[in-house]
Amino acid sequence: MEIFNIGIDIVNIERFKKKGYTKNKNFYQKIFTNSEIKYCLGFKNSSEHFAGKFAIKEAVRKSIKEKIPFNKILTMHKNSKPGIILKMKSNYEFLVSVSHEANIALAIVIALKK
Repeated sequence: MEIFNIGIDIVNIERFKKKGYTKNKNFYQKIFTNSEIKYCLGFKNSSEHFAGKFAIKEAVRKSIKEKIPFNKILTMHKNSKPGIILKMKSNYEFLVSVSHEANIALAIVIALKK
């Protein structure tokens, strides 16, 4: 496999704090899968996790230069490491790193061409 491109995205966590899940379920369901919503809501600071997952999805789109629907990008954690699965046919695999600090979530994605 070879590196195709790199995507990076930074998100202000306050955006998700102000737009809480309970009053904005439709917004969240357009962006996140049910498993992602369940994962994030399992934390006291769910807005931090929603922001991180959103940053990952944006970084994926930038890394492959395609505006694929957010709900086709599944973010997950395996062995405490973030991962990405595209819920569509794809010629890519991904390496991902995500971090949260203060009011910022940052994700970097490296797209590898199969």
